[in-house]
Amino acid sequence: MALPLVFPRSAAMPLTFSGTVGLFTPAAIGADPVDLAVLFASPWGLEEMCTRKFWRLLSEKLSDLGIASLRFDYPDTGDALDGACDLQGLSAWTQNLVQAAAELRRISGCRRIAVISQGLGAVVAAEAAPFLNDAEAMAFLAPVTSGRLYLRELALWSRVVDENLGLDQQQRSSQGVSIASLVLPPAVAEDVRKVDLLGLKGVPARHCLVVERPDRPADAAFAGHLKTCGADVTRHPFQGYDRLVSNPLAARLAPSVVDNILGWITALPAAQNPRSGGLALPASVSPLAGDGFCETPVRFGQYQRLSGVLCEPQGERRGATVVFVSSAYDRHCGWGRSTLLLARDLARSGIASLRFDIANAGDSPPRPGEPEQVLYGPGQNLDLQEAVNFLTSRDDGPVIAAGRCSGAYLAMQCAELDSRITGVVAVNIATFRWKAGLSVEEAVSNAGRSLGEYGARALRLETVKRLLRGDVNVASALSHIGKSLWARIRNRALGAVRFWLPHGRSVQALFRHLHAENTPVALLYSENDYGLEEFDYYFGQGGGRLAGFDNVSVTMIPAADHNLTPPYARETYLSAVRHMALQLGPAQQANERATAVERSDKLGHS
Repeated sequence: MALPLVFPRSAAMPLTFSGTVGLFTPAAIGADPVDLAVLFASPWGLEEMCTRKFWRLLSEKLSDLGIASLRFDYPDTGDALDGACDLQGLSAWTQNLVQAAAELRRISGCRRIAVISQGLGAVVAAEAAPFLNDAEAMAFLAPVTSGRLYLRELALWSRVVDENLGLDQQQRSSQGVSIASLVLPPAVAEDVRKVDLLGLKGVPARHCLVVERPDRPADAAFAGHLKTCGADVTRHPFQGYDRLVSNPLAARLAPSVVDNILGWITALPAAQNPRSGGLALPASVSPLAGDGFCETPVRFGQYQRLSGVLCEPQGERRGATVVFVSSAYDRHCGWGRSTLLLARDLARSGIASLRFDIANAGDSPPRPGEPEQVLYGPGQNLDLQEAVNFLTSRDDGPVIAAGRCSGAYLAMQCAELDSRITGVVAVNIATFRWKAGLSVEEAVSNAGRSLGEYGARALRLETVKRLLRGDVNVASALSHIGKSLWARIRNRALGAVRFWLPHGRSVQALFRHLHAENTPVALLYSENDYGLEEFDYYFGQGGGRLAGFDNVSVTMIPAADHNLTPPYARETYLSAVRHMALQLGPAQQANERATAVERSDKLGHS
């Protein structure tokens, strides 16, 4: 018997409204559509970055059950335009949710709406409830019930994140409420400080679900308050919450949480009714116009399986087009929206770019047959090549690729395979060739920090204070230092034969190929980044052994972390990308071709 064909799932349909980007997932073909659609109210900050994939997964499972859904970014977050929160505060987010609900009703043809919220999104949903035209139901996952307590916990959480990144006090953000390089708009923060969901006077919806963290009594108290107010309340535990929101790279969701949410939604009365209206999808997506840029959310590739945003200049176009390759499982906006900010700055210089999510990260569904862990796998080359296909089909060449960490690795590997990538900007690349059989989880957990960073940290007064308080895991630090010392001793012993060993031959082949193709490569490293261990092993400190590879440049960024958190570090990255894009633009390439022809003619006559 022949096995059924399994096709990749398409990414959600992009749309724009009210200065933001939405992702609409209709009922799946073959499913019986119902008269209920789901609207997602996202959390904020690191929690939103970690749950991005969870939201996409949940929307796909709803689609298979015949339930359409819409995800979107609040103003001043994600892919949305900035500035709306300055005067409107939190009401800019609540108004956006109301507008999203109207858009979802219009597109899906459904009369009833259920809202799924998490974290700070619970506040947005609760405050928007009176304006949602009688929402059928609301789910509150790990809800923020006290704004004052939330901001206090966020400050502590932010400090832990900064310490794990190795940021000293001078490098940390001083812009009010922030975490993971994301700044909560001051006017929003001021409104959030006044929030107390335990003081709600009425029910936000007839049917409510509260997914409670077991160590947070306030979650249970909120569920009790909703019941007292007259709501039909269902309660479930939020198993694995801490693991879900700690790090996008390690985020995992307990299947029971998804099953409980889906079971609650499908049991709602409105979910039992067939849909009477039809879809009203827009014929095209209208760009969002900002200060010197226009952005259009897109889906592309075979079966339209990849999700991203095309950022173009409003004025004259210059230089090559940049493809930004996501790092790890960060969404395509980048850590702290850094990629989005880079793209918009480039557009103001006349340079277009595409930022997108690789398969099974962010908003791009997985490819059938691929493992759950896709980082450093060969399948990712197909994703980047699909992005290049998309740009060249629009006549947006030439193309350069830029990325950080795993994104830098993918940019270099694909440049070796695809000559249409005419240049690479690689930031803090951890390895030039992935060793077969190496576990990504093991490599990340063992990466630790470089010896240089341990030395720099040891000299800080802050580190001494943490040692005295017992906040430093001394055994773990000593273990990492020992491994780094052994690696350095081993590397020095093998230095003379490094390019005779299998991994070394592979690295040398990569650099020789890019040199033969005359592909410029700009390597940027944060001072003491752990990726320098491999770079120094092959090419010496500062790249002294790069003689013969005149297509490669090396830039060291002082006092910066792996994620390029300080503004000056990101400015260095921006300058490198801008320089290469302008250097490899169509006009420049045409001049080089003309020069090459002229030289050839002269040689022919001599």
